[in-house]
Amino acid sequence: MTWIFWKEVRGLTGTIFDIQHFSVHDGPGIRTTVFMKGCPLRCKWCHNPEGLSKSLQLRFFEDKCIGCGLCGERKELLDAQRCPSEALTICGREVDEDEVIDEVLKDTIFYSDNGGITFSGGECLLQADFVASVLRKAKAVGLHTAIDTCGYVPFEAFEKTLAYCDLYLYDVKCFTSALHKAYTGVDNFLIMNNLNRLAEVQKDIWIRIPVIPGFNNDIEEMTQIAELISSMASVKQLTLMPYHTLGASKYKTLGFEYPFDTDKRISERELVLLKRVFHDKNITVI
Repeated sequence: MTWIFWKEVRGLTGTIFDIQHFSVHDGPGIRTTVFMKGCPLRCKWCHNPEGLSKSLQLRFFEDKCIGCGLCGERKELLDAQRCPSEALTICGREVDEDEVIDEVLKDTIFYSDNGGITFSGGECLLQADFVASVLRKAKAVGLHTAIDTCGYVPFEAFEKTLAYCDLYLYDVKCFTSALHKAYTGVDNFLIMNNLNRLAEVQKDIWIRIPVIPGFNNDIEEMTQIAELISSMASVKQLTLMPYHTLGASKYKTLGFEYPFDTDKRISERELVLLKRVFHDKNITVI
């Protein structure tokens, strides 16, 4: 007698830390943004520290703790499952393609003609096979697709997604390579090279620049970026994103210290001057 054992077959899986509904800053229209875990950069101002590690992490919200003692002194991942006040939670979970698509399709009523799905992170292209597979399924049901990337991955990761991605939201931190390394942990040669290659294959690109006090908030840095992208027909628009500390409180819940606490802020007048650099190069600034 021949025995056949059946088991549920899952597609590719990826590790995420959030799926955010009704996003309005991650591409055109209303988006559902999928945040993947893992990032090759260590930007001092990062506001998504829960996306830095590829692994599941324990988060501790001290203000929720009721002192019940059910967790161990070491506070391990297993303890989060028996915490009655959710002071301990697990950051990250494994999902398969269909789980993500099912969640995204809940929002289709809001997408209109230009909304859709955006992959972010962390750096979502560290999980390029999974991202490409989900985007393929999203395109099959008519959704607009986008990827938010820091660009620090082999170009082969981009190539896996080119056929299924309508728009790349591309982060450019600064032009000077040594400065980039000092504040992010890596130089920007690969990032700039990938940006050029992405423009060469004529994929739509939105440039996003975080404006960080003491790092890139000067005319010279912005002028060099403007000169670089002014000849790229694929670059459709650019956004300057002023520094904020909205993610600072997340560091404590993960047991980290916020690495870039500063009282300095980017003034509206300063932002106007920096925007003018790009306007002068006929680059659309949003």
